[in-house]
This record gives sequence, C-alpha cells and structure tokens, in this order.
Amino acid sequence: MARPLAPLTITDEQRSELRGWAARPTTAQAIALRARIVLRCADGDSNEEVAEGLGTHRVTVGKWRRRFLELGLDGLVDSPRPGAPRVITDEAVESAISKTLEAPPKNATHWSTRSLANATGLSQTAVSRIWRAFSLQPHRVETFKLSNDPLFVSKVRDIVGLYLNPPDRALVLCVDEKSQIQALERTQPLLPLRPGAIARRTHDYVRHGTTTLFAALDARTGRVIGKCYRQHRADEFRRFLRIIDESVPANLDVHLILDNYSTHKTPVIRRWLARHPRFHLHFTPTYSSWINLVESWFSALTRRRVRRGSFCSTRSLERALQEYVASNNQTPTPFAWTKSAQEILDSVRRFCQRTSNSAH
Repeated sequence: MARPLAPLTITDEQRSELRGWAARPTTAQAIALRARIVLRCADGDSNEEVAEGLGTHRVTVGKWRRRFLELGLDGLVDSPRPGAPRVITDEAVESAISKTLEAPPKNATHWSTRSLANATGLSQTAVSRIWRAFSLQPHRVETFKLSNDPLFVSKVRDIVGLYLNPPDRALVLCVDEKSQIQALERTQPLLPLRPGAIARRTHDYVRHGTTTLFAALDARTGRVIGKCYRQHRADEFRRFLRIIDESVPANLDVHLILDNYSTHKTPVIRRWLARHPRFHLHFTPTYSSWINLVESWFSALTRRRVRRGSFCSTRSLERALQEYVASNNQTPTPFAWTKSAQEILDSVRRFCQRTSNSAH
C-alpha cells in the first residue's frame, strides 16, 4: 500500500502569498509551479492528481509537498548551491556602487565597465556583474519634462475622466496633427530581407516635400478620422473640424482632446466652435502630450509605415498615409486607458520628490 500522505494545511496569509507567486508575471516559473503544487495539495488533491493536473511528475510534487511541510514558504526557494567562496568583499562592492552613483570620472559623464574596473581594481567582468545585480545602467539616459501648467491637476482629472467615464450620447476624440512628415526617397533601391541578411537601404535620400496628417482617434473603438494637408494653419484645422462634424452622427456631442498649439485657439476656430455648440474642447496640460492617446497611434504609424518607407513624391506619401488609416479602420484596436487620475498625480508627486532630493 502507498504511504499515507501527511495532511497539508496553509494559513490565509500563506495562501494569499502563494497565489501571488503563481499569478505574478515576474515570478520565476519554477517558483510559480511550486506555489501551484502547494495550493493544489492544500485543496486535498493527491500527488498523482496534482502531477497530472500540472503536467509534472508525482516525485516532484512529493518533494515540494515535503519541503513546504518542513520549512513553510522558505522551503519553496532553492537551497544555496556549493561552490567556490566569493573573493570580492562587500566593501569592494559598496565602493564600486558608490563610485557609479556618486562620483563620475573626471574625463567623462559616466563610468564604463572598463574605466570603473581600472579605478577600483576589480575586473571588468566583476563590475558588469555588480551592475547587473543592482540594476545599474550608467550608459543609458532618458529624458523627461515636468508640466508647469498651473491647471495641471484639473486638466488631468478632466481628460482621464473622459477616458474612463465618457459622457452619454457623446463621442470622445483624441485630436492632433503630425506635422512635417517628410517624403524621403532613397537614392538607390532597397536591398530586401533575405535568409542570413537583413534589409539594407542607402543612408542618403532625396527630399520631396512635407505633409501634415490631421487625425482624430476614437479611443473606445480605435477608429481614426484622418486627412492630409500641405500646410498647418488654423484654416486647415477648421477644415478638419468640418470633416469631423460630417463624420460624427448629428445626435452626438463631440468632446475633443487637444494640445495647446496656437492654431487650436485662434479667432477663426472660436467663431467656428460658437456656430457648432455640440463641440467641446479639452486641452492637455503643457508638456503632457503623453496623455493624448492619438500620440500612441502616431508612434505606431511612424514605426510601421513612415520610418522605413521610400516616397518619390509628397502625393505618394499622402497616399500611403491614407491607406494606413483605411487599413486601421478595417480592423481597429481599442485604446484602453488604465490609470486613474489620482494614480497619475501620485506618480508625478513621487517623481518630484525624487528629483527635488537629488544632488544633481
């Protein structure tokens, strides 16, 4: 007869922790499997039933059942493996980290693995391992710009409210212009992608003019109203508003999310809006284009159709842009806004605290 299994019981706190390990995307797959094994065992399943349900071996199930009974949650973590003793002291690691964070080299803006190795007496491989262990990447830098809009809080709440709780009998459109799109033609034909060889193109090109794409994105459906114009003035924006007016059913109000570009606030536009009271404008905070979802759509357009394209004329570029809009509208993908206004404001507050406490 099989050996009777020791009963496995877990507390509510342990169950919550195990469920987190099993569901969290960043958890190592081995740990996630062990968490699922313990949860199934706690539900009263036998080793054979757990093994069959999770696609593993009953010996594996028995091992982690036993480890959990003996050590609890700590038993699901791999035991330390034998090996050569560490030769780099904690003081050396601390010195390398301190230099990386607080003392840039005299002849450069940041450390490299080689320069820091020379300065600390460590090997280049050791420096690389230390940086990876503490998630340090001195060679990388990103840009940021905090909004100085005095109405930042109210504008964020207004726009996020439109995304998360759009008004009844109304259409919310994210509107912007992608200006100065260049019709660039490569001086020689493209060498296409082949097995063992990436696609190649010449570094030089011929300019054939520019165009501006006006776009209005319905984030709920992913559909886009788009029109190309050769100039970027209030008159073109008024003509685009007329296209939106003709495209949206007359029984719906229209809420437009816009940036603070001057053409959106000219007397011509104000007079047009006065004659069309169903249009309501919501302006984004300054330096906050990220809150306008059409910017994400423009980014996809650039990557997929413009950046690697070769256009012999402005007309061919505009045709390509209109074809992209038509293709997008055949199989549109909704844009889902997930963060609440308070989460955004809390994130900005934490970032301001970090930057104000920085010595740089």
